[in-house]
Amino acid sequence: MKDLKVLLVEDDKITNFLSKKVLDIIGITHVEAVLDGQKAIHFMNNYCPDLIYLDINMPVMDGFEFLEAKKKAGFSMKTKVAILTSSDMQSDRDKACNYPCVIDYIVKPLTVDKAVKAIKMLD
Repeated sequence: MKDLKVLLVEDDKITNFLSKKVLDIIGITHVEAVLDGQKAIHFMNNYCPDLIYLDINMPVMDGFEFLEAKKKAGFSMKTKVAILTSSDMQSDRDKACNYPCVIDYIVKPLTVDKAVKAIKMLD
């Protein structure tokens, strides 16, 4: 697996820990994690990930607010997003599809198969 930079945007520390373990299993070692969308926007001023695993339901700034802020800030269009959420609502899936940077919609937990699928969509 190529050496990718991944950003986890997730308010649950246990989910971040488990997601990092899954990514480590498939050879992704450059993984950073932040606890909400606002922190992710600030973090991206100095870090340009190849892929963001983004939760939808978070305090301060949720996933959709983050996607809007990312677009307005003009962050790299090459940075792709895989929604990683507990929401299996069709309305959330449909809303996610409105963002060209969103390449996948994953219902938690992140597994090796789900992670690999999203990473393959980067090519």
